[in-house]
Amino acid sequence: MGSCKKEYGSQVKWLWVHGPIIVGAGPSGLAVAACLKENGVPSLILERTDCIASLWQQKSYNRLKLHLPKQFCELPLLKFPENFPKYPTKHQFISYMESYAKHFSIQPKFNQVVQTAEFDRVSGFWRVQTQDFQYFSRWLIVASGENAEPVIPEIQGIERFQGPVMHTSVYKSGSGFKNQRVLVVGCGNSGMEVSLDLCRHKAIPHMVARNSVHILPRETFGISTFAIAMALLKWLPLRLVDKFLLLLANFTLGNTDKLGLRRPKTGPIELKNATGKTPVLDVGALSQIKFGKIKVMEGVKEITKNGAKFIDGQEKEFDSIILATGYKSNVPRWLKGTDFFTKDGMPKTSFPNGWKGETGLYAVGFTRRGLLGTSSDAVNIAGDISDQWRKIKGCKISSSGSYILPR
Repeated sequence: MGSCKKEYGSQVKWLWVHGPIIVGAGPSGLAVAACLKENGVPSLILERTDCIASLWQQKSYNRLKLHLPKQFCELPLLKFPENFPKYPTKHQFISYMESYAKHFSIQPKFNQVVQTAEFDRVSGFWRVQTQDFQYFSRWLIVASGENAEPVIPEIQGIERFQGPVMHTSVYKSGSGFKNQRVLVVGCGNSGMEVSLDLCRHKAIPHMVARNSVHILPRETFGISTFAIAMALLKWLPLRLVDKFLLLLANFTLGNTDKLGLRRPKTGPIELKNATGKTPVLDVGALSQIKFGKIKVMEGVKEITKNGAKFIDGQEKEFDSIILATGYKSNVPRWLKGTDFFTKDGMPKTSFPNGWKGETGLYAVGFTRRGLLGTSSDAVNIAGDISDQWRKIKGCKISSSGSYILPR
């Protein structure tokens, strides 16, 4: 990391970073730091927690595996170990992240919570304020991701419920729920997998499917459904590929509408690209639904002291409630003075052009296309900044902090 600092007594007040400031030490932050380093550009990662990939290390359940084959989840410049399985486990993915950081000598500055980040138009630099320092740089890369904060929905009466209520971000295993009736709110990948995990630990999960959802087989005849889709998209229009995927799903999984899991009218890939809503890749939950081990419920009307009332008129008692309601970006809370992001914390410009803003602002990992999108962003950002870096490397800096190009 290239930087200099100003001290008052023993207290450091500010730090100048010669390369970009990267907010977030998840896969996105690590990927762009590695690509920058490969291009000879130093950087500084500010991470709010005490570890890299904190979402994976601190906020994921034990049975989690990558939903896609590992070749679609590799970060730039370093492959997964050959001995890793097709779908690496949570712990294997964390190991890969740690090896990645070590390989590229990436050393984030941990426990730095970014309170504000704003471009100073007088000096021409980004000013990033944490609880300890002010950091200054020509470039700011937002890598805090689409999944920075858990979404906690407002459900009528939930404050009256006498049992435990938790988000999947703190759920680890179903081992503590044996023989319990558990209400799982949400039917995405997390809701399905948590329900399956509860089922395998002899709990009695009831999964709320308020909205429509696409469910696809993770594999067809031993081949990843995602891999099939990616191959077809090279030759066929998106909507035709979506139709093929739905035919495949109906052939292998049957009509999910009969199980209370309505399919959206928009195809799975088109819906993912437009809204970020990921199709569920089934890893066993659907068979448990068919066997009646996982009960599918319509939307919750109200939470009661001992359970829930549903919009279809049913009322049931529950011991615990788990919110599988997803995550959201937290960018609007701390990034100021720019309209590059929407109020929901996503770049206004869609993929593949949402990685670059104005005045040295960049975004990585907001593509709604997983780690493949992250890799694309990281390579583009590193290339763009390295071009600027080479141009200013020999420049002098004036007393005001601006660059003076040599004549």
